Amino acid sequence: MLEKKIQKAKELVKEANALIICAGAGMGVDSGLPDFRGNEGFWKAYPPMKNLGISFSQMANPDWFERKPDLAWGFYGHRLNLYRETKPHSGFTSLLDYAKKLANNYFVFTSNVDGQFQNAGFDKEKIYEIHGSIHNLQCTTPCNNDIWPVGKALIEVDKTSFLAKGEIPMCEKCGLLARPNILMFGDWGWIDNISNQQSRRLNNWLNQQDNSKLKLLIIEIGAGKAVPSVRMFSERIVRNHNASLIRLNPRDFDVPTGEIGISIGALEGINLIFD
Repeated sequence: MLEKKIQKAKELVKEANALIICAGAGMGVDSGLPDFRGNEGFWKAYPPMKNLGISFSQMANPDWFERKPDLAWGFYGHRLNLYRETKPHSGFTSLLDYAKKLANNYFVFTSNVDGQFQNAGFDKEKIYEIHGSIHNLQCTTPCNNDIWPVGKALIEVDKTSFLAKGEIPMCEKCGLLARPNILMFGDWGWIDNISNQQSRRLNNWLNQQDNSKLKLLIIEIGAGKAVPSVRMFSERIVRNHNASLIRLNPRDFDVPTGEIGISIGALEGINLIFD
């Protein structure tokens, strides 16, 4: 069964002349990034949170920047440092090489905030980060709608307590605390200017594909059902833009009728399809 699905996926890859890469958290696991699936996965990466009984959804909440800024920036500062240090796995390169064969006629749709696609060489103008990016900052209040790059600022984090030490980012306008420009749980203060710009570029690109009547392929990788934004987007594109879907996911690999779902991880699946 696996071989049959892989062969069908290879045929779709050969036939396509436009590509959407849809990526969830599972895309980064093979690069060594932690899997936050369930409390145990989160607590394995952040043991102090287990001692405090804090889940990922509870920690990824903007209230912490007001209640306990050193814990909030310890968590996000550690993630920022980790993402900076992490090299994207070779699957990113394989996808980019394929996109180049399509005359760079591609777009990336991702719920990840890690910037791995940019690090791997993908055009930043062809990436839609629906939850924002940890590499950008905004005011926690917010006192304005500005978004600015975190740059090379180093967030020093105590490896035992995961509390931030020393200076933490402050708003360039009002001088109060800054936060990552990431959509968090229960977040009414997220500034979505950049995300909206990316969304408009994606919609314009999709219209171009429709007008050109090109054969559009979606390769969805590591997108689960807990927060199904990526999966819902993939399936909407299948319905509305006459696209084909290849879904790579070791657990949640079920697909609409006629599409291809493969129970496999990101790197292994990409290697088999693009060997």
